[in-house]
Amino acid sequence: MKYILLHGLGQTGSSWEKTINAMAEEGEVRDISCPNLKDWLQDRKACYGPLYRGLEDYCEQFDEPICLGGLSLGGILAMQYGIEHPEKVKSLVLIGAQYTMPKMLLKFQNLFFHLMPEKTFQKIGFAKTDFIGLCRSMAQLEFTDDLKKIRCKVLAVCGEQDRANKDATLQLAERIQNAEVCIIEGAGHEVNTDNPKKLGEVLGRFWREP
Repeated sequence: MKYILLHGLGQTGSSWEKTINAMAEEGEVRDISCPNLKDWLQDRKACYGPLYRGLEDYCEQFDEPICLGGLSLGGILAMQYGIEHPEKVKSLVLIGAQYTMPKMLLKFQNLFFHLMPEKTFQKIGFAKTDFIGLCRSMAQLEFTDDLKKIRCKVLAVCGEQDRANKDATLQLAERIQNAEVCIIEGAGHEVNTDNPKKLGEVLGRFWREP
């Protein structure tokens, strides 16, 4: 079994480190890969489509079933991969993920990003214009009618303080067969850094179950 966790926009692969360490402390030692999404955009335009193709290329190297999880942007990528490659995915963990993009929220975020200094984006390896362009490219994503194509078991996760994504998380659990929902206390949107210990417990339990 191959375990892959995809970080959110504004994070890096190392954002999962505390969650993985928390799992190890509980005896949940697994070979978990946490790629940096930015690496998949080498020589590619900073848009959602090329980023998703980077995920497809990355997963192509694995012959064994994949347990795929992601937060926010990472969750959206994982969701689409589960829809389009159900034969390769053993399970999905979707954290703070939207299945239909909230256009007004994206517009507000982009306005906010325009006001942020360039150095803020350099910390995560993006140029400011690329970061904003990637956000814009997600505005038309729509997976409502495709959720029925997901065949594997699914865990939909959201931080209890993540009001912007809680409704979508609850709806995902209703719309996807074999899905369950988990609300993580003491966490906002970035559950993997807000409450990594609890998230580690939840992931360990979910992955242990048949």
